[in-house]
Amino acid sequence: MSTNEQRIVIVGGGIVGLSIALGLARRGVQVTVLEAQTLGSGTTSTSYAWINANGKEPHSYYAINRAGIEAHRAFATEATGGGQWFFGTGHLEIAADASHEQDLRHRAEALARRGYQVQELSPEQAAALEPGLNLPESPRAIMYFPEEGHVYPLLYVAEVAHRLRAAGGKIVEGATVVGFDSAGGGVVVRTQDGGSYPADRVVLASGGRTGEVAELGGGTVPMARFTEPGDVTVGYLARTNALPVKLARLVTTPWLNARPEGGGRLVIQALDLDATAEPGNVPGLDSELAEQFLTRLRSILPASSGARIDQLLVGQRVMPADGKTIASPVPGAEWMYAVATHSGVTLAPFLGRAVSGELLDEPEPLLEDFRLSRFTQGVPAEPPRGPRKPGEQ
Repeated sequence: MSTNEQRIVIVGGGIVGLSIALGLARRGVQVTVLEAQTLGSGTTSTSYAWINANGKEPHSYYAINRAGIEAHRAFATEATGGGQWFFGTGHLEIAADASHEQDLRHRAEALARRGYQVQELSPEQAAALEPGLNLPESPRAIMYFPEEGHVYPLLYVAEVAHRLRAAGGKIVEGATVVGFDSAGGGVVVRTQDGGSYPADRVVLASGGRTGEVAELGGGTVPMARFTEPGDVTVGYLARTNALPVKLARLVTTPWLNARPEGGGRLVIQALDLDATAEPGNVPGLDSELAEQFLTRLRSILPASSGARIDQLLVGQRVMPADGKTIASPVPGAEWMYAVATHSGVTLAPFLGRAVSGELLDEPEPLLEDFRLSRFTQGVPAEPPRGPRKPGEQ
């Protein structure tokens, strides 16, 4: 079968699914994206969107995240104006106690050995880099990671969707997949609204629902599911009003992580506060939690005295059962390929190239450690613990 005769359906219109769809469309595949709600409305819209390979272990996981950073830069250069969704402005991390300092130095040394750019800064150098930042009186260590950055996920989604349509791809929103039927040598994907979409292959890029969708077709993709407040699958994210704050890059402190959101707005998170997070129970904008976010923000950015929380949400992390990325054919369903990862924003443009190649019989060596075959020895009894240290995602 020639490439332009192949029909591939992508289940999930988030940042990963759309990137894979674009990779396929550029290769001449007839590709259709089925999104249950609207493009980017799932995990993509609730991501802190930090592009990095910082502390990503083991080495194979570091390698694909490094490839993700490079793919973001390459993709952004394709666009007129250099890609208005991508900001490779770096990341500044400040340690104020001995434990954080030890962790930060250990990560920095490991990254430097791999050729990752790391610079230790003096307080004066950090103040010159981010003059609006209130530094601790005696910071234990300040590290700058100039290769890192952030994206505006929905602007990335808009760009990819535009390019996908221009390449002949089809996007269907409001299309919840409810089943799969065998048809000849392929499959028909059925949706809740009565739609049916014939395909030779199906890619599951459904975020936290990937396991559930796989089961509809007789496949197994082990995913961690929400069990209790503050577990690994959930975390708070807050967005502020527009502020007269000078902040050019991601900043990580023991109390708060913050990054620019555009137009003077900020995105902030405080991982220790995630202990009470649960879907469907989001505290109000005038809640004690919102006030804690504001207090911490004002302590690190004095010009944010007029800040208010305009949006407070509980994001749901895409977390395979063992915490490691999945990019793999699904055993027992030869027409199904699954992608699930906590690092979806960083990896999206890399996965767009790599997975589209794999679907066309071009294996990607960097993905060999991320196959579902690793679960044949049994899924871990408990999912990984949620991130709670400064700098973790």
